[in-house]
Amino acid sequence: MSIELSGVGITRATAIRNAPPPRLYEAALADERAVIVASGALAVRSGARTGRSPSDKHVVQHPRSAGEVWWGSVNQPVAEPDFLANRKRAVEFLDGHDVVHVVDGFAGWDPATRVKVRVICNRAYHALFMRNMLIRPTAAELAAFGDPDFVIYNAGAATADPTRSPSGSGTAIDLSLERGELVILGTEYAGEMKKGVFTLMHWRLPGRGVLSMHCAANEGLAHAGGGGDVALFFGLSGTGKTTLSADPRRRLIGDDEHGWGADGVFNIEGGCYAKCIRLTPDREPEIFRAIRFGTVLENVVVDETSREVDYDSAAITENTRAAYPIDYIDNARIPCVAGHPRNVIFLTCDASGVLPPVSRLSRPQAMYHFLSGYTARVAGTEMGVVEPQAAFSACFSAAFLVRDPAVYARLLAERLERHDARAWLVNTGWTGGGHGQGRRIDLGATRRIIDAIHAGWLDDAPTTRDPVFGLEGVTQVPGLAEERLLDPRRAWSDTAAWERAARGLAGRFRDNFARLAAGAGADIAAAGPA
Repeated sequence: MSIELSGVGITRATAIRNAPPPRLYEAALADERAVIVASGALAVRSGARTGRSPSDKHVVQHPRSAGEVWWGSVNQPVAEPDFLANRKRAVEFLDGHDVVHVVDGFAGWDPATRVKVRVICNRAYHALFMRNMLIRPTAAELAAFGDPDFVIYNAGAATADPTRSPSGSGTAIDLSLERGELVILGTEYAGEMKKGVFTLMHWRLPGRGVLSMHCAANEGLAHAGGGGDVALFFGLSGTGKTTLSADPRRRLIGDDEHGWGADGVFNIEGGCYAKCIRLTPDREPEIFRAIRFGTVLENVVVDETSREVDYDSAAITENTRAAYPIDYIDNARIPCVAGHPRNVIFLTCDASGVLPPVSRLSRPQAMYHFLSGYTARVAGTEMGVVEPQAAFSACFSAAFLVRDPAVYARLLAERLERHDARAWLVNTGWTGGGHGQGRRIDLGATRRIIDAIHAGWLDDAPTTRDPVFGLEGVTQVPGLAEERLLDPRRAWSDTAAWERAARGLAGRFRDNFARLAAGAGADIAAAGPA
């Protein structure tokens, strides 16, 4: 189905709207050096950029919104004339093609707050990616779609004018909140579109009293129609949100982006974007089975003869990805909405090997660790990251926040209190030493910890108080025989070395929190390390 785009300046190119996967496969195979792998998925390359480019993200500085935007390294201001110049550059590039692809879909499963999104791109793979990641409209919804609320102009193969970019590079990811538009130049990494939509929702949802969250969510199987306990998994890329939320014994609400409103939790997306480096059918069977016809495999290594994927290879990037519709997960909760959470889990990949595998958090501790958002950026998720790097990301989502972190923290605190949800800190990083000395905590051990949280076994389990961070580390987990693992001091061969590393990390926590303390309150500031 073609669509008229002259209103946005595309007059020459034929615009194909919501093409089905077979047609997008054909275009990608013909023009983009894509290949069909043995499972039926489409394998593609994103070019030189294989991760996000956060330093090239800009927000238009407009009088209407400027007072509410969290300006700084995350939201770098760009003048509206510069945005419009980059927009013109993108539109002209797209209009220079014989065919452009248009994807119309929704962001948000909550009908009261969902956003109509339109993507205009020249690469068929980008269209298939966003077809998977947005909520796909029915035929009736598509016919009644009307004007979109948000438009993405993805001209990633064209470069931005460096003189129009605050970062001075040929890459620009420029967002106008007033126009409801995102312009992408200089990067063909598909994740920029997904996170552009999330950034917009981080702006819109809190304005309507809804908490926007960088988290996964699932629900226990209370009965055939659902209605079981809900759990949230906060964390940055690589901490385990997608892997730990894809549980065959629970319904998946979503793996990455959610809202928490008056009626409960809802997914923002219509698909999943899973890391697939070292993927195996034994470790992550739900994700492995989801990689079939219609799935986009990004930057994986494929055997030229057998067309089998080498999931262990990082020859292109560590950040290999699979994008598939959420209903490719066998036990997905459709529609992707559920009640209020019983457990809120903060996932941290601690590269220092200091933090306990699981800690039960008080309310002030929960807010402290939410605002701190400590983790390690793992290799490949951002350009230039080749090994774990300790980082603090406010609300586990700093790269996508538009408002001050205190706005999201207040919304979370109110919901934790109102719905009496328990909070946990789960370390999926290292034990027995830091990166290069210790070992990564086994996924099976983390799964047993998460299972115990779901079952309520850890609500009153014995704990030991960490002398540096004040965390109540759980010391007994059913089914986990390796008790040394649960006490990081005992897991290290040298207790004094653990204490030195712990005090070093505590200092980084305090330094980071100093810029947040004014908006947090004394009780929350006091919940950090001594």
